Amino acid sequence: MKILLKRILFLVAVIALWQGVYSAGVFPEIAFPPPVDVYYALVEGFGDGTLTKALLASFKHLLYGLPISIILGTSIGVLLAKSKQADETAGMYLIALQSIPSIAWVPLSLLLFGFNEMAVIFVVVIGGVFVMALNTRTALRNVPSSFKKAARTMGVNGLELFFKVEIPASIPHFMTGIRLAWAFSWRALMAGELLSNGPGLGYSLTYAFDFARVDVVMAIILIIGVIGSTVDHLVFSKLEKTVMKRWGLL
Repeated sequence: MKILLKRILFLVAVIALWQGVYSAGVFPEIAFPPPVDVYYALVEGFGDGTLTKALLASFKHLLYGLPISIILGTSIGVLLAKSKQADETAGMYLIALQSIPSIAWVPLSLLLFGFNEMAVIFVVVIGGVFVMALNTRTALRNVPSSFKKAARTMGVNGLELFFKVEIPASIPHFMTGIRLAWAFSWRALMAGELLSNGPGLGYSLTYAFDFARVDVVMAIILIIGVIGSTVDHLVFSKLEKTVMKRWGLL
C-alpha cells in the first residue's frame, strides 16, 4: 500500500510539474499542451474508438512478431552456444546487429515488403530476435560445469544431457531473454508503425503530428509508455521472478 501511495504521489507531482512548465510558457503552446488537453484527447480517442483500434492493431502486429522473434532468437542462441564454429563466425556479429536501432531496419523492411503490415512485423521480429539470441547463448554457457559433470557420471550425455540438464538450468536466463525480447519488440513495433501506412499506435502518432494535434501525440506517447510498463510489470516481471524463486535464485 505504501508503494502504491508513493507512486500516486509521484504521478501527481509529475502532472503538477507538467502544468507548471506549461503555465510558465517555457515552450510554445502548440508544441507543449497542458495535461487537461491530453486527458481530453485520450477521452476523445477512446470514445470514438480511434485509439482502441490503433491499440488492437499494434497488439496484433506484436502477437505475430514476438513469438517468431523468440523462436528464431532461441534457435540462433542454441546454435551459437553449442557450435564453436558458428559462434566464432556469426556470433561475433550478434552484438553489432543488436546495436542497430530498430528505426534503421524500417527502410529495408519497406523495400522488402512494401507499405503493409508484413513490413511492421518484420521490424518487430528484428527488434527482439538478437537480444533473445544473446540471452539464450549466455544462458546455455552459464550452466554450471558441476551439473554437467554430475550428469555425465550417471551416464547422461548428448541430447539427453541437453534436454534434462542444460535446458532446465538455463531457464532463468531464458526468461530474462523473453522479458527483454518483449521490451525491444515493443519499441521496434512503434518504430515500424511510424513509417508505415497501416493501422497502429505508431501510424496514429505520425497522423496526429501531420495535423499538428500535439495533444493526441502526447496522449499516444503516454499510452505507449503505460502499456510497455504495465505489461512488463504485470506479466514478464512477475513470470521472471516466479521462475527465479522456483530455481532458488531469489
